[in-house]
Amino acid sequence: MSKLKSTNRLITMWKFKHVFLLLVAYLSLSTITNAQILEPVKWEFVANSLDNNQIELLANARIDEGWHVYANKVSDDPDAFGPMPTEYVWEESENYSIIGTPDGGEYITHFDPNFEMDLNYYENSVSFKQVIQLNTENATMVKGELNYMACDDEKCIFPDPIPVAIDVSADRSTISITTGFKPEPAQGNTESGGASEIYEPAKWTIASGKAADGLYQVNFICTIDEGWHVYSQHLSSLEGPLPTTFAFDLPDGAQLVDSVTEGTPIIEYDPNFMMDLAYFEKEAIFSQLIKTDNPGKIKASVDFMVCDESKCLPPELIEFELDLSTGEGKRFVEGTEVDEASLVPALDKINLEEDGLCGEKLVDTRSVWLIFVFGFIGGLIALLTPCVFPMIPLTVSFFTKGGQDKSRGVRDALMYGFFIFAIYALLSVPFHLGAEGNSLNVIATSVALNLVFFAVFVVFAISFFGYFEITLPSGFVNKVDNASSNAGGMIGIFLMALTLALVSFSCTGPILGTVLGSALKEGAWPITSAMSGFGVALGLPFALFAMFPSMMKKLPQSGGWMTSVKVVLGFVELGLALKFLSNADLVKQWHLIERETFFLVWIILALGLAAYLFTLIHFPHDNKQRKVGLWGGIVGAAALGFAIYLAPGLMKEPTWNHNLLSGFPPPSCYSWYECNNYHPEYDDFAEAQAAAIEQNKPILIDFTGWACVNCRKMEEEVWTDPSVLTHLEEDFIVVSLYVDDRVELPADQQGVLTYEIDGEERTKRIRNKGDKWSTFQTLSFKNNSQPYYVMLSNDGQLLGNPTGYTPDIEEYKEYLQCGLSKNAALSQK
Repeated sequence: MSKLKSTNRLITMWKFKHVFLLLVAYLSLSTITNAQILEPVKWEFVANSLDNNQIELLANARIDEGWHVYANKVSDDPDAFGPMPTEYVWEESENYSIIGTPDGGEYITHFDPNFEMDLNYYENSVSFKQVIQLNTENATMVKGELNYMACDDEKCIFPDPIPVAIDVSADRSTISITTGFKPEPAQGNTESGGASEIYEPAKWTIASGKAADGLYQVNFICTIDEGWHVYSQHLSSLEGPLPTTFAFDLPDGAQLVDSVTEGTPIIEYDPNFMMDLAYFEKEAIFSQLIKTDNPGKIKASVDFMVCDESKCLPPELIEFELDLSTGEGKRFVEGTEVDEASLVPALDKINLEEDGLCGEKLVDTRSVWLIFVFGFIGGLIALLTPCVFPMIPLTVSFFTKGGQDKSRGVRDALMYGFFIFAIYALLSVPFHLGAEGNSLNVIATSVALNLVFFAVFVVFAISFFGYFEITLPSGFVNKVDNASSNAGGMIGIFLMALTLALVSFSCTGPILGTVLGSALKEGAWPITSAMSGFGVALGLPFALFAMFPSMMKKLPQSGGWMTSVKVVLGFVELGLALKFLSNADLVKQWHLIERETFFLVWIILALGLAAYLFTLIHFPHDNKQRKVGLWGGIVGAAALGFAIYLAPGLMKEPTWNHNLLSGFPPPSCYSWYECNNYHPEYDDFAEAQAAAIEQNKPILIDFTGWACVNCRKMEEEVWTDPSVLTHLEEDFIVVSLYVDDRVELPADQQGVLTYEIDGEERTKRIRNKGDKWSTFQTLSFKNNSQPYYVMLSNDGQLLGNPTGYTPDIEEYKEYLQCGLSKNAALSQK
């Protein structure tokens, strides 16, 4: 809903202490939410028809003990900056008007320790009432969202807004409500093979209302999770995803009027299919008019496909039964219910909870810590620049001398170092308040943003080469510096740290930009990790040298070597800039930066760096009399070695692989040369298992999809590596099961399957190969994303924890080798 205000709009109104308080609460909750999602408020929505063409919407909340929800007026003080009020935000329309504000009745006014003020809130339960005036006699849809915030005495949570759609029939006899809720989190430990990673990002409901005498409107309403999208009925190409389609089974005397209509879709470039496509985000409403004089039960279905920025789920068919006379509809599956084993393969020996299996991946924790280390290294490099390095002895001397006692000086220096860390860590706060991980991930595929990063990094590099300096406005820096001089105590020390961050921006900005660019597509917490690592490295020396002043005597003197450091960083910035240009090129398939072109540019940059360090070329801020020093010679030789390491990348069959650079160059088949890829022999599990038994080999299941981009990347970049290819061709029976294959199964292999996932009973009709293999993956391995790899012995025992997209060739090869070792051990029993 483009006109709806988001939850985050009030953040800018809060005082700093409140933002800081809520950040701390958010940090403290991060570890809790890994194991449990807090949901202290349960909402129920009811709509009633009133006189004078009005509707009353009731939002009834049940609030857990110890928690409270705030009133729509949080304080009697109009100037107070407190928590977020509870409110409805409605999409504007000529068809209706909003009367007044949501009224929750009598509230409690009490001192709130979270915000240190008297606030108005509700405990146990509350019912918010909103009256809507309808301005049309026709059927209409009223759309809005409920925003709220819940707190207990120690912490607060910020739930996603709850979309509310009220479908009002023409004669007001039928009012149906659709609400969207956050998806339930996957249950289980994501660090083990037992993780349940079943996505259900699109929820469909159906309702109908009387549009005129003998005419009924059927609405299909799809609520779509953040970051996902459902495609339009009308797509520009048959080579892309499946469009959303509808089918109806009508009784005698009923007929369809025209075709299914839909809202205005978004038409943008889709990285999954590398073309412009029409799709819907957040919510999609499709409508069909049906003409009948005897309204009764009808059957309808929707066939759709849902994707996010990096993956697509298998197509899904949802069937409904709808009573036109009441407007009530429900999901159902028509068909003959049969035994699970007759529809999908049965793997009775699978134990996803088994300990000691290879392939365990501590993805979240490990990646965050690795990004922290990367940020820390960036901070250490920033220390060596001429904007920061000379400040270390001057600042430490200020704290340890000047007539104040030594213990106080050490304390102040420690606080100075801590505040440097805090400043950089706090710079990541907006990413938590204003963006979700899925939206940040758009960096990896957005052409525009990749081109922006390419341009920014080139500008950073030119700055490091000495052609100009990137600085903040001097007036702003001077004001902060004057404030630090006038303020005393902790505030003065904090402002001194802020002054250092500002005056050193011309050197630290490009390095910080590199650190931030590497973490931005990973999500908000990796950004915080990278910024924190950068701040720790930058602030640590000030604290250490204050505690041990004698260590400063061992510091090298400031000099021209720091200028050389900046130039080296300039070459590194250009290399990273090429990566962002390559990302955009891959998405658009321009073929400007193919794999060999990428290597060629990096070779030129490596040779240029070596030529600079060996004093063969100079830049404006260099001393023309500079000589080759010890470290300059070492780094220059390393640059030459790197160029030699890259050189075989220009050949069709390189002398050695470049696994150390995995993830940086384009795929091996995005090349100057023709590429031959490996394709598995089998596409049916039963046939593959029979071959595995006959040849006494283990099985590698490749759950894949025709519309899966990362599947193609694995096939082109990882499976083509000679060491991996040898395992696939000689050691495994590889079977590729396409979860989006629309080829219809023989009649005796079709049927309706009832099964249970995470305690919820589900029913699904198995019609085609895609239905069969996607259900097989879901039931056997509690996962429905692709690519997904499972190693089994030929009698169906798990050889390693299933794994997903693994672009690192060495990691994938080790995974296969571990499974082979496990299979050999089982064979000896």
